[in-house]
Amino acid sequence: MNIKPLGDRVVLKMVEAEETTKSGIILAGSAKEKPQVAEVVAVGPGGMVDGKEVTMNVKVGDKVLTSKYSGTEVKLDNEEYVIVSQSDILAIVE
Repeated sequence: MNIKPLGDRVVLKMVEAEETTKSGIILAGSAKEKPQVAEVVAVGPGGMVDGKEVTMNVKVGDKVLTSKYSGTEVKLDNEEYVIVSQSDILAIVE
C-alpha cells in the first residue's frame, strides 16, 4: 500500500534519534528527543491550495528539518510516517 499526498502535503519518514551522545553516553528511551530530521517519501502535486498557487520545493529523497511537533503520524505496513504541510518544513538539509 502506498501513501499519495494531496495538495501541499508531504509524507516524511523520520530519521532515527541518536542513541548515544557525542561523548559515548547511551541514552535511555525517555531521554531521547523526538527527531526533527526526516526523509521525504512522497510529495503532493501542489497547485491551488486555499486560493493560493503553491509550488512544491521538496522532492522525494530530500532530507528535511521539520517543526518539532508538526504533522499527523501514520503507521502503514509496520512503518511510521508523518504527513505535514510543506509550510511545516523548515529547511532542506544538504
